[in-house]
Amino acid sequence: MELRHLRYFVAVAEERHFGRAAERLHMAQPPLSQQIRQLEAELGLTLLTRTTRRVDLTPAGAAYLERAREILGAVDAAAHEAASIASGRRGRLLIGCVGSATYSLLPALARTLRAELPEVEFGFRGEMLSPDQAAALTDGTLDLGLLRPLPDSPGLSITHLRQENLLVAMPKDHRFAGRRRVRIADLDGEGLVIHAGGGRSAMNAMIQELFDSAGIRSHIAHEVAETSTLVTFVAAGLGVAIVPEPTAALAVPGVVYVPLTGTPGVELVAATRAGDESPLLTRALAILAGLSNS
Repeated sequence: MELRHLRYFVAVAEERHFGRAAERLHMAQPPLSQQIRQLEAELGLTLLTRTTRRVDLTPAGAAYLERAREILGAVDAAAHEAASIASGRRGRLLIGCVGSATYSLLPALARTLRAELPEVEFGFRGEMLSPDQAAALTDGTLDLGLLRPLPDSPGLSITHLRQENLLVAMPKDHRFAGRRRVRIADLDGEGLVIHAGGGRSAMNAMIQELFDSAGIRSHIAHEVAETSTLVTFVAAGLGVAIVPEPTAALAVPGVVYVPLTGTPGVELVAATRAGDESPLLTRALAILAGLSNS
């Protein structure tokens, strides 16, 4: 028995006429009649009763019709699902974001992905430090990461998204709060609120390098894990913080953002597992690139 036998039988059973069923199937009537007889012979059952004017179902034929429809429906659904996955319109994608991207890029990305790929299941992890994302990509916990470049990223494929200017987040009553810009040298001796060090944050290493290049020592008042906590500490007057410009989207009362001049800014990249050519991932990266350039 082959699937075509089921399709032939369903057509005859629904049309109740061999001629109309043959037209529907785009085939001649004699071969269709022969295929139905072969099906009945293999089953050892009479599925149809035939007269000169119409075809009727036997009780066994009526039961067989119900099951045949279920089988054909399942086969068609499987083909549709496979085609959707192969074209990147269905599947599951887990995405991680560093703090500033969580507040600036993630909302628009989530809305666009769900609008353009409604059959895809998305999961998002915000406020995730870059080294943690790299580890999660490697072990398969994440499929796509929005992070800062790391000095060593074996097994990852990196795509540039955008270059972000740096700001100094400071309490609204800070002596620099009214300035149009701040230099790194102006922060000599300032208490810093900074992301965790010891290789746990790419931003920590970059900020330490800024101070070293300027020939001044950084004074770290507090180390935190999340950008939201960092800005909250600034609002509480516990120090100032150097942050990527999109962090300003996290509007915390009591915090003023002033541009930091004389620095190249910081890069935001998309990271995936090297060799991962998933059509879904390709679609997501194209959407992400469009949002990053807008």
